Amino acid sequence: MQISGAQMVIEALIAEGVDTVFGYPGGAIMNIYDEIYKQDKFEHILTRHEQAAVHAAEGYSKASGKVGVAMITSGPGFTNAVTGLADAYMDSIPLVVISGQVPMSLIGTDAFQEIDAVGISRSCTKHNYLVTDAKDLPRILKEAFYIASSGRPGPVHVDIPKDVTAQIASFDYSIELGLETYKPHTKGNPRQIKKAMEAIAKAKRPLFYLGGGIINSNAAYEVRELVHATGIPAVETFMARGTLSHDDEYLISMLGMHGSYAANMAMSETDLVIGLGARFDDRVTGKLSEFAKNAGVIHVDIDPASISKLVNADYPIVGDIKNVVGEMLKLSSSINPAKYTSWKDTIKNFDTLHPLTYHEDTDRLKPQWVIQRVGELLGDDANISTDVGQHQMWTAQFYPFSRPRQFISSGGLGTMGFGFPAAMGVKAASPDKVSINFTGDGSILMNCQELMTAVEKKLPVINIILNNNYLGMVRQWQTLFYDKRHSETDLSVQPDFVKLAEAFGGIGYRVTTKDEFDAALKGALEKNIVAFIDVVVERLENVMPMVPSGGSLFNMMLLEKKEKKK
Repeated sequence: MQISGAQMVIEALIAEGVDTVFGYPGGAIMNIYDEIYKQDKFEHILTRHEQAAVHAAEGYSKASGKVGVAMITSGPGFTNAVTGLADAYMDSIPLVVISGQVPMSLIGTDAFQEIDAVGISRSCTKHNYLVTDAKDLPRILKEAFYIASSGRPGPVHVDIPKDVTAQIASFDYSIELGLETYKPHTKGNPRQIKKAMEAIAKAKRPLFYLGGGIINSNAAYEVRELVHATGIPAVETFMARGTLSHDDEYLISMLGMHGSYAANMAMSETDLVIGLGARFDDRVTGKLSEFAKNAGVIHVDIDPASISKLVNADYPIVGDIKNVVGEMLKLSSSINPAKYTSWKDTIKNFDTLHPLTYHEDTDRLKPQWVIQRVGELLGDDANISTDVGQHQMWTAQFYPFSRPRQFISSGGLGTMGFGFPAAMGVKAASPDKVSINFTGDGSILMNCQELMTAVEKKLPVINIILNNNYLGMVRQWQTLFYDKRHSETDLSVQPDFVKLAEAFGGIGYRVTTKDEFDAALKGALEKNIVAFIDVVVERLENVMPMVPSGGSLFNMMLLEKKEKKK
């Protein structure tokens, strides 16, 4: 059929089964927004900032496993969205972000709201396009969704000049994709898988190292089966939280810079690392030369560029985690779980020596208690988003995650302001679950305008602000490594968060005691509108354990033990 470029965008979204789009209109993308007005097949959620639109699409994607979609206009609309693109790129989140562009005749003339969007997005997208003819739109949009969701997922950017959206051309979305240079390898090499399983059978202290690729591949339940079949203990990266349930006997905990003593020591003592969908990033490995230095390495990943990039893999396996783990399961009968009893006892001793804990030794609430309390009250009924900072690490440490896609956070880029809009996207994707955003008094102000979006679109996100009147994580580093020179991290001058929430039409609570917190959470759940719960917490609490930057995993800064009062 002969339709306009703008109509093609709408038809492609419908064909791809898109049910929610996040965005913000402007001059260059107005033709597409005119077509959005005419359709009723998907919902458009108007955010109040373009960065928030992309973060909301990320949250939607992380919670649902689908491709998230965002639309923005040219110039500042696009530059505002770049942070979201970079965040999705670092965390391998499948997005299609469509931006308007000035007409073809004005490109390169410094026209009003012109910016080289494809040039800017090249380094922070999996692929990008500048569409120069409407006849190419069906192919490009179909490719965009395929590339975003296949192989190692990631964001794809499609930049469409305004005159192209007005062009009339033939639309045929049944066309075959012809991407000769892009063919993700999804099946693992059988010989390599067999060698890896033989190595596991011989190992005395093997350790599963579970990464975020497991979540992206929807392979968590296959991984659970493999862990239980082999009886091998496991550690999770920050991005893999929820792969194993918090009460799984084989789960040690999270490892890395703020991982537990037991998890980091297990990685330091293992003789075989079984890496599944993990990229051995610096926040996990610490000092590379000391990372699992006496261990062989099995590395399974769909991205061949990730294997042996940082840590040499003795048994490299390129393939989709779900497929490879399925093949590993077929060979798992050769492994005797009973042989790892002493290894598990060793790990248990590590945990007994320095358990993951905190001290309730002040009048103010401890942030860790707040997170644990939400876990006690809501548990599996909530999806948990976070912003970035101390609250993020405490959430990863202390929330009782029970399933994949329950934890939504900014990993690789570490984007303050991510949490609230992401939690809106999470709620749009999973309306039957409570959407909680743990945030700090620094992070929440970066996208607090989304209160209006949440009110308008009836997205009852509960934002729990762990308020220490500091940029907490930066303050922690200044305390530990800069002789307590707290340069520009004191946030004592802050708004009244209760009034701020109410000004937008939401609800606000200020909390100083445990009883007040329980009442506030109960009230927020009952009122079922967007809420700020401003929790006054201990100002100088640190996230412990901590591996100093560039340090070894076995050389952790630990929580000081408190002597029992006689």
